[in-house]
Amino acid sequence: MKITFPAGSSREFANGLNAYEIAGEISPRLKKATLAAEVNGKVVDAAMPIDSDCTLRLFTFEDEQGRHAYRHTASHILAQAVKRLFPDAKLAIGPSIDNGFYYDFDITPALSVSDFEAIEKEMKKIVNADYPLERFEKPREEAIAYVESLGEIYKAELIRDLPEDSIISFYRQGDFVDLCAGPHLQSTGKIKAFKLINVAGAYWRGSEKNRMLCRVYGTAFDKQADLDEHIAKLEEAKKRDHNKLGRELELFTTVDIIGQGLPIMLPKGTKVLQILQRMVEDEEQRRGYLLTKTPLMAKSDLYKISGHWNHYRDGMFIIGDPEDEEAEVLALRPMTCPFQFMAYQTRSRSYRDLPMRLSETSTLFRNEASGEMHGLIRLRQFTISEGHIACAPNQVAEEFRGCLDLAKHFLEVLGLDEDVSFRFSKWDEDNKDKYIGDKESWEYTQDMMRHILDDIGIEYKEASGEAAFYGPKLDIQIKNVHGKEDTLITIQIDFQLAERFGMVYTDTDGEKKYPIVLHRTSIGCYERTLALLIEKYAGAFPTWLAPVQVKVLAMTDRTHEASIELVEKLQDYGIRAETDLRSEKLGYKIREAQLQKIPYMIILGDKEVENAMLAVRSRKDGDLGTMRATDFIELIQKEIRQKARD
Repeated sequence: MKITFPAGSSREFANGLNAYEIAGEISPRLKKATLAAEVNGKVVDAAMPIDSDCTLRLFTFEDEQGRHAYRHTASHILAQAVKRLFPDAKLAIGPSIDNGFYYDFDITPALSVSDFEAIEKEMKKIVNADYPLERFEKPREEAIAYVESLGEIYKAELIRDLPEDSIISFYRQGDFVDLCAGPHLQSTGKIKAFKLINVAGAYWRGSEKNRMLCRVYGTAFDKQADLDEHIAKLEEAKKRDHNKLGRELELFTTVDIIGQGLPIMLPKGTKVLQILQRMVEDEEQRRGYLLTKTPLMAKSDLYKISGHWNHYRDGMFIIGDPEDEEAEVLALRPMTCPFQFMAYQTRSRSYRDLPMRLSETSTLFRNEASGEMHGLIRLRQFTISEGHIACAPNQVAEEFRGCLDLAKHFLEVLGLDEDVSFRFSKWDEDNKDKYIGDKESWEYTQDMMRHILDDIGIEYKEASGEAAFYGPKLDIQIKNVHGKEDTLITIQIDFQLAERFGMVYTDTDGEKKYPIVLHRTSIGCYERTLALLIEKYAGAFPTWLAPVQVKVLAMTDRTHEASIELVEKLQDYGIRAETDLRSEKLGYKIREAQLQKIPYMIILGDKEVENAMLAVRSRKDGDLGTMRATDFIELIQKEIRQKARD
């Protein structure tokens, strides 16, 4: 709700949230629910001064800004509780996040889940005390001296990074003071429901060169019922976590002596990746892509031309001494574009060659920080469905549409189409060192992409600072079961690298011109996609994608031979089948096949063999009764052919 105050009325109130007291049209119910406010475009709280005429907008827990203030206050309550219980703990940072909040502590020994009960008990005392949150400010040098007197070395470091003329704000609640810009609730008593969720290690300021801190995660809601529902969802997320399920289902594993972000894909997981790769390469071929296979490394000279050496060097694995001007320095490739540019340049090109669509199943290497590793979501070695399209300016819109249509096709086939959102990633004009090219070219290209997106009619959010260093991009975003958002697929418009590499074509007027290049993935990172599919289906892949589609269970030793023959017959029809010939009870075999989430079980006993029939059980529909082998093969082949979702 927005309210505009007339000139001079701001003199009638002293601070932000209390401003609505002079607006008679605001109901008491809304006043009670208000958590924060926006004054002249800035989110404020009840302790922030307002000294000008303003337009006021009120936020409740239903608004992102209101939830932020609510959970930010909860993080301060957590910090106060920890300091009470562990006075030697040093405070780092404690922001709100999408589904809750966290606070980083320097504490020895590190906190564990076993400490949560005591911490939550202390937090409840702080809530019940209903301490007002009082804001006060100090000049920079005085603020540094103040936090140092409290022994808060991390707060002092944060303040030193601010300009010398900064006025530093703090918030006090009872006996606790924290460096903070706000906003917060008016008092600790407004927090209704909270819970601590997890604890993890986190490097100070995200750098593995710094000290490892203890990060405590929590969440908070304005209703206990909503908190209970959220906790139930978290429990379900744990069951679907690909890190847990992927290992239980023997899809992948990791080994310490190999290293973080370097998973071993086991036979079942490798089979799923193979199915995905074949599907992608076949579909891309149908759409006019030409497949390449390029080296996994190159001399630094290549990356210097593209700009990756200057803009991405810290994320690359380098072989040789880059400071030795006489040495040959190589680097494992973090992306494939420079290599495919070389494929384009093998001969002269004309407008008749355009658009030229090159694709590759590319293994890439990126030197991610160890703290960033997460299962198959973020890796140091991974494989993507990479591609580059060299096209004339008048072909860009159509080719962009084709890239998006291809991505949507695969999302629909995989059942992920309703789980994604779209982000238009732009450059940050205030951080030009991250990019190449001039402002005019960036704005022209971004306007071009915006026009294409609007013409296509997809809903998207704009994000400054998320562009590639050479051009804007459309990011197709997706969240894992824990709510963490990552990019799954990208489509980028590159208006610069063709010129850097001297890529030209002869146009209809006989002039040499530079093509525009679209960088795109069609299914993104295969490993990340596998992780998302594990979580989406809780490991129960649709039949067409399941690494094992049929398990044949022999009831007795007498049916072993028939079971083996049946599996061979199914395999001849392209059906992935296995036998279970163990001398175990049938119920045990069935339960184990269910745990392995196999789509179909066939039970062969003496009666089935004698009558040339199959007793079929479906993971989805249960007991299907008996049927002939030909009928079962027809049933499952139709399901596979249609790529049906369970």
